[in-house]
Amino acid sequence: MGTVIQLDFSKPVPPQDSQQTALAQCFARHRRIGDDVFWLKENAEFLNIHETSGQKLSAQALSAYEVFYNDVENRLRFFPQYYRFLLSITLDLEALGFEGGKGAQLCDWAHRAQLVDAELSDLQRAEAARLLARGGIGPLALEGALSARLRRFISHSATFSLPNKKAAYELTHIVFYLSDYGRRDPDIGAEAVRSLMFAGTLALIDENADLLAEVCLALRAARQPVPRAWEAWVEAVGLRFQVTAEASAPIDDYHEYLTCNWLAMASGGASFVQQMSPERMIFRKSHGHHGVLRALSEHLYQLADRRHEDWLAMRRDLEGTLGHEAYAHLLTAEAAYPEFDRFFAHFARARG
Repeated sequence: MGTVIQLDFSKPVPPQDSQQTALAQCFARHRRIGDDVFWLKENAEFLNIHETSGQKLSAQALSAYEVFYNDVENRLRFFPQYYRFLLSITLDLEALGFEGGKGAQLCDWAHRAQLVDAELSDLQRAEAARLLARGGIGPLALEGALSARLRRFISHSATFSLPNKKAAYELTHIVFYLSDYGRRDPDIGAEAVRSLMFAGTLALIDENADLLAEVCLALRAARQPVPRAWEAWVEAVGLRFQVTAEASAPIDDYHEYLTCNWLAMASGGASFVQQMSPERMIFRKSHGHHGVLRALSEHLYQLADRRHEDWLAMRRDLEGTLGHEAYAHLLTAEAAYPEFDRFFAHFARARG
């Protein structure tokens, strides 16, 4: 009998430099105009995931930002309401290899203009404090009353057992800022870790790879173990993305694409594997949701006073209610988290 030869037809991963350049050109020059706040948001996010992952960008990729960098002082003076975006992009460009020293000067200008005093949100104040500290103004570690309020918020784990995406994203970003994106131990405590686990469990049930990727990254930043099943699920979502060059308006899933690949970079997986070109690109994820969260919530609500916080009891009831694939996905979420029953006790809202 002849030898069986295994053939691998998987597509080769394009060189990192060309991928970086294509993405930089896409976000910096082709998806939106520079005066659009969404341009600031997209580019701040693209650069941030590379800087916090310890990456450098090639000179060709960085060249996409020359026009922005040369005029950033004027932008800050005219658009002070966007100072956090402008500082973030400038500081990240310099950290990623851009030659220049404007970041510290812009931080000094923002500090003297007292722009942080206009912030109402503790989360925004925390982000601003981190940015100014990168420019040499203020301590690198968040401290005092601001830190205490942030820690109190993230330690209320019951909050994160319920669908509330705004609160969940604030949770992950608070951990990012307290830890300086993993550069220091944030020492967040057991209840805050449980908050992340609750938020991640809910994100998996909802099939929200964007949020689940951020939760995984926040756990990494807090120096906590991350369920391998979570990372594998996010990885699979990232690999299924379709990236195409299109001239249509960029209303797409770019943020989820970036966060999936951010986690891939952090965990040592393959990132940005799709073929890209330096033009306007659209990022679309594969939709095929089981609708577990909605079906689960509606069923529990209809049970009214028959609703029970005991997961094992409710699981038997749900097996005959949810579709086969939806129920299997729910069991996947259960298997990934040893304290799933504790999560469900809050999620069920059975107590009076």
